[in-house]
Amino acid sequence: MHFINLRQLAITTSVDGRQHHQARRRLGRTTTTTIVAFASLITSAMAALIDKENWFAESEVMWPGQRFSLKVGEVLHHSRSAFQDILVFQSETYGRVLVLDGVIQLTERDEFAYQEMIAHLPLFSHPEPKRVLIVGGGDGGVLREVARHACVETIDMCEIDAGVVEVSKRYFADSTATAYGDPRLTLVHADAAAYLRTIVGGADDGADLSDPAIAAALARRQTPGGWPGYDVIIVDSSDPVGPAETLFEPAFYDSMRAALAPGGAVCTQGECMWLHLPLISKVVSACRDLFPTVEYAYTCVPTYPSGQIGFIMCSLDESRHALVKPVRAPVGPLQDQLRYYSPDVHAAAFVLPPFAERELRK
Repeated sequence: MHFINLRQLAITTSVDGRQHHQARRRLGRTTTTTIVAFASLITSAMAALIDKENWFAESEVMWPGQRFSLKVGEVLHHSRSAFQDILVFQSETYGRVLVLDGVIQLTERDEFAYQEMIAHLPLFSHPEPKRVLIVGGGDGGVLREVARHACVETIDMCEIDAGVVEVSKRYFADSTATAYGDPRLTLVHADAAAYLRTIVGGADDGADLSDPAIAAALARRQTPGGWPGYDVIIVDSSDPVGPAETLFEPAFYDSMRAALAPGGAVCTQGECMWLHLPLISKVVSACRDLFPTVEYAYTCVPTYPSGQIGFIMCSLDESRHALVKPVRAPVGPLQDQLRYYSPDVHAAAFVLPPFAERELRK
């Protein structure tokens, strides 16, 4: 199969049949010709990801020499947002699949192994998390897990791409995108780095107050009595290319540290130890200059590269077992809802094989 760079497509369009038909009726013959041309281009791009036998194969973004494939039953949606290519298809064995820029973000069959761990590792490491910030996570899975904690009073979510949220609400309403109606949620489509800089330091002179990141952060800073900071920040980002690139830089971790309340914790998507150990080691080392407690944990997700993905966890708690031992446990309905996370799995997630342990302890 021949793969092309979907970032080269410079127009937001859709190959959803109903949307395309409505566009034809609205815009007339000349504009329709343009839409058809670009729709054909984006359809060709999709065809480059799905072969003639209906096998989808990921783009080789950060794992050269290997690809993961799934058999496609039906393509449900394909469009380009202002930031990335968005594909949803029904697979033959893994349910519905969300793909961004040619890379699998989730499948309905195994998404819980990621969503539960990235959310509950930090949440159960905190005695009473009340204020939570989610960065990214437009598919809604992390939000679903955070919303299961009754002690959480405020959920702020900063997802730069509104297109991912809308597509997820439409195609994953029964799996990941189930908590967007939660009254504790404030959702803003903005650059998370700008949001955190502003919530920490306020707006600079001459700042664009119409910027949604700045406006949302300033509103949060005006909380009566002063903004006390977040108890937990969860960064559910894609890989460090494109719109997520700034979320792996030291300055972003510095902003997160400053935005935490005393004893607060951060959990970020931490790539794969089989593929990205030098990158992981670099980020972990930088975090140790900022936080008193830094750990690396991981989970197993069959449809992620090499079947594994990690979490870089940081805390302002300096106690001996901070992060690696849960201080709360799921009870009642929450315990019954969980399919991957448990207190035992929590502790085990920090036990690394020697090759990774040695690299991260340098």
